[in-house]
Amino acid sequence: MGSHITRACLKKGWYVRGIDKCTYAANLDHLTEFKSYENFVFEKKDINEISFLYDCDFVINLAAETHVDNSIYNDMVVGGDQFIETNIKGVHNLLNAIRKKSQNNKPTLLHFSTDEVYGDTTEGSYNESNRLKPSNPYSATKAAADMLIFAWERTYKVPYIIVRPTNNYGIGQYVEKLVARCCKNLSIGKKIPVHDGGEPVRNWLNAKDTAQAIITIVEKGQNKNVYNISGDYEDKNINVVKKIVEQFFNSEEINFLDYVDLDCSRIGQDVRYAVDDSKIRSLGWKPQCDFNEEIKDIVNYYKNNFIW
Repeated sequence: MGSHITRACLKKGWYVRGIDKCTYAANLDHLTEFKSYENFVFEKKDINEISFLYDCDFVINLAAETHVDNSIYNDMVVGGDQFIETNIKGVHNLLNAIRKKSQNNKPTLLHFSTDEVYGDTTEGSYNESNRLKPSNPYSATKAAADMLIFAWERTYKVPYIIVRPTNNYGIGQYVEKLVARCCKNLSIGKKIPVHDGGEPVRNWLNAKDTAQAIITIVEKGQNKNVYNISGDYEDKNINVVKKIVEQFFNSEEINFLDYVDLDCSRIGQDVRYAVDDSKIRSLGWKPQCDFNEEIKDIVNYYKNNFIW
């Protein structure tokens, strides 16, 4: 998401100072593209090491440990420290960096949360006023960060906007995410692990649409607001995997079940995420990408750009 949003901001002519720790999931190839823009500067740094903020209008925070399985099993083995460090302590550090600036010179913290902070629901959808009830260590750290932001605004007048997008997909994702992981496993002849029979339901949002949502919020959004961002494609995971397998082999006749492993489950699995994003749509934004069309190019991209 960071690369898509950086690209969208640069194309608007906005000055961007990119800060990234460059962890295992980073794709440094994007820097070649971005450094061709005169309005881009890059700094390699951990979010917890930021002690000074240049004058700016927005601090867009996309820094996070995001893989749910890692949060679950790291938490069981080593305490899930990295999720605490980045998702909670990193946000705490950003809030204090903004707090130190004069009141008339405080940038707005535009913070990426997640639809997962609401927990799951079998029917209906959550709006921005619903209470938070995260189900796993990852979403719990994201909810904790949201709480810090609310408190720092009330106590220290730190301006904020929080966005809570649904499942993002697109070109550039690391292979721990579903679409990229499916393509990698198919490329090496390994079955795709599909949790809980593939029954969990997710809503899919293209990263290009997410980037345009952020542009809309920067231009038209209001501080002290939370904006849900939802895609227009909701489906069971098993159906998504089926589409990926068929596209990978360019055949609808193939038995996709030959390529999946249904004998696995996720602890505390959320059965369905769903959010009402009428607030951001009232600003004039709506998703433009069609999942069934986009998945063709995305699968072909990963077939031709293998990531170990």
